[in-house]
Amino acid sequence: MFDGLDALLLARIQFAFTVSFHFIFPAFSIGLASFLAVLEGLWLKTGKQLYLDLFKYWLKIFAITFAMGVVSGIVMSYQFGTNWSVFSDLAGPVIGPLMAYEVLTAFFLEAGFLGVMLFGMERVGKKLHFAATCMVALGTFVSAFWILSVNSWMHTPTGFEMGANGQYLPGASWWDIVFNPSFPYRLVHTVLAAYLTTAFVVGGVGAWHLLKDKTNRHARKMFSMAMWMAAIVVPAQIVAGDLHGLNTMEHQPQKIMAMEGHYESYPNGAPLYLFGIPNDDEQRLDYAFGIPKLSSLILKHDPDAPLDGLDTIPDDEQPPVAVVFWSFRIMIAIGFAMLGVGLWSLVARMRRKLYDWRLLHRAALVMAPSGFVAVIAGWITTEVGRQPYVIYNLMRTADAASPLDAPAVAASLLAFVLVYFAVFGAGVWYILHLMHKPPHTGEYGVKRGDKGPIRTAGITPGPSQDPTDASRRDLSGDKTEPEDVP
Repeated sequence: MFDGLDALLLARIQFAFTVSFHFIFPAFSIGLASFLAVLEGLWLKTGKQLYLDLFKYWLKIFAITFAMGVVSGIVMSYQFGTNWSVFSDLAGPVIGPLMAYEVLTAFFLEAGFLGVMLFGMERVGKKLHFAATCMVALGTFVSAFWILSVNSWMHTPTGFEMGANGQYLPGASWWDIVFNPSFPYRLVHTVLAAYLTTAFVVGGVGAWHLLKDKTNRHARKMFSMAMWMAAIVVPAQIVAGDLHGLNTMEHQPQKIMAMEGHYESYPNGAPLYLFGIPNDDEQRLDYAFGIPKLSSLILKHDPDAPLDGLDTIPDDEQPPVAVVFWSFRIMIAIGFAMLGVGLWSLVARMRRKLYDWRLLHRAALVMAPSGFVAVIAGWITTEVGRQPYVIYNLMRTADAASPLDAPAVAASLLAFVLVYFAVFGAGVWYILHLMHKPPHTGEYGVKRGDKGPIRTAGITPGPSQDPTDASRRDLSGDKTEPEDVP
């Protein structure tokens, strides 16, 4: 049935499929964990019940998102051994310890404090609970730190030595490996993308409930906070993306050539193509429409600066231009759409119409999933642009795969597709179900499904042990607040 298929292509499709599913959950949970820390901090500072209600509302969504991210990440890591064993064997001395550091730092930090964050609000002090929330937020960032360090090393490998058996071995300093040339730029760009993904989800949910009831104080607050985030972080992300692009041009020029659609070199300034159909066979961009010299101005800060094209790169070292060209433009288009919404919200805020302009609310609702699309498009640009290498200029993707037959890879790919759509589809549906409900005063947060620990007959639990005891102490406060002003 699968004998005519290519095992390497199937292995690449499987990894792309599982990574795409996995990436959307950390992209949301990294920003959402920090948002929860901000909400709880504001509650502790002001004593306003509204902030606690929003914390508990989003805590339920975070718990599900975090769980699905962990599960999908574990599955992905197994593929290093099953489908990419040659890569794991040769690059393992470098990437293995970095991934182990992620487990020893981020995973244990999150695991140690997640239970307190989810279930401990009425069992520990306010400050201790806030500390647990901050530790979980820190853990999500530390996790991104190590994973992106591994990924960046594959793009800009430094600090290694070649062993006699062909393995990549750590050199004199691990810092050269961890802080490889592209890592700082990729870390900032990716983390800001996660924050924006969360901001537009929160803003979209707030807009949804404002469209149904613009007097809902909880919806007004979350929408206002999300729009502040969009207005401030999107410009910062554009600057970070530009710096990341300049770093990529220095270390991976083929990727920039593919992103720009530059099949030929331009000695007197290169155009920025807004549209075109890449033609790899003829090595040209068909139906091209661009702005003269703008690409040189962006990349070299000089409109007349020369730029090399793919005509300087051997055919067998060129990435698939069409995929990189269009995924990059999708990411950029979404970025400018985010900027537009952020600026629009500033105008509405200055005119005190932030909660009244329904067209803005509809735009925010449409843009709610835009962050997920942008991060996937950015990931495709980065990873496909590195081809045909898995370790840039050192190890080709074709040489990194396990010696498996196509039917074996196809069977596991089919199983992943069925299970992922069933399990994670159900999880996403439940998250949307929670978002559909409006936040309200007295949110419960994450509920325990049991009635407390099993106990010997005749022993009566104390108030803090019995979830059904209405006399348990309430840490939420009871302060009222005036109508929000944008």
